[in-house]
Amino acid sequence: MKKFFLLIVASLFVTGAFAQDWSVGGRVGSGFQAVGQYKFSSENYVEARFGASWANHGATVTADFTALYNWHIVEMDWTPRAGVWFFDAGVGVNVGGRKHYAYVGVAGMARLGIEFNGAPVSLSLDYTPVIGPAIGYAGGYSHADFHEMGFANVGITCTYNF
Repeated sequence: MKKFFLLIVASLFVTGAFAQDWSVGGRVGSGFQAVGQYKFSSENYVEARFGASWANHGATVTADFTALYNWHIVEMDWTPRAGVWFFDAGVGVNVGGRKHYAYVGVAGMARLGIEFNGAPVSLSLDYTPVIGPAIGYAGGYSHADFHEMGFANVGITCTYNF
């Protein structure tokens, strides 16, 4: 399973390694993730996040991976001197876990942010709820339940746009 996710991340990086439409950065909130975005056009892009999350029962740290396909819904000219505000939405998948615990689910995403004028930097607030099971397993026993902590997936993302 780990090899599959590494293959997905590597293919995203290889596909656009020489393109000018990459953004890289970090996301902090319900965890900390490294973020990579590749823009196909001005209206849609893919996003991969990999890092740690502490939005689970017991507030322990888990490995967390999210892959999203996002649409650039609207741009708003609220502060013309500062930058262009935007609203994006997307769908994808989220997986994660630690020893004897795993979760997987469908992820939605809503993002409000600003792309600054004069600097290739974007700052945004996003909500990425995840709907799916959480599975605990050990010693031949397993138990699955609804991953309600997936609704606590909120973060602030800062990216550098190439």
